[in-house]
Amino acid sequence: MSVETTAGKFDAAKWTVVIALVAVAVVGNSYYADQSLLYRVLGILAISVVAGLVALQTVKGAAFWTLVKGSRTEIRKVVWPTRQETIQTTMIVVAFVILMALLLWGMDAFFGWLVSKAIV
Repeated sequence: MSVETTAGKFDAAKWTVVIALVAVAVVGNSYYADQSLLYRVLGILAISVVAGLVALQTVKGAAFWTLVKGSRTEIRKVVWPTRQETIQTTMIVVAFVILMALLLWGMDAFFGWLVSKAIV
């Protein structure tokens, strides 16, 4: 129990540091607005990397990193379609969309004609 409480206390401090770093990046970007965009972007990237590293040291950050590693493993297991299968599936979708568009256009024209006859 005390380990979880201690980790929670340190995590709160770490998240406070992360929020402070993000705030420094935002305020610094507007404060140094007269500087080159390249330098500001590099500064924001550097601060973002540090904030990310601090966030990864928390319990939730470690869980997130574990999820990312697991996701990469699962993506490697996916059987991706071949180019020919992708093209064939795309052509089927395009043909279906065109068919539905023509069908809906025809229904719209018919109901428009029907309503115009009913009003007159």
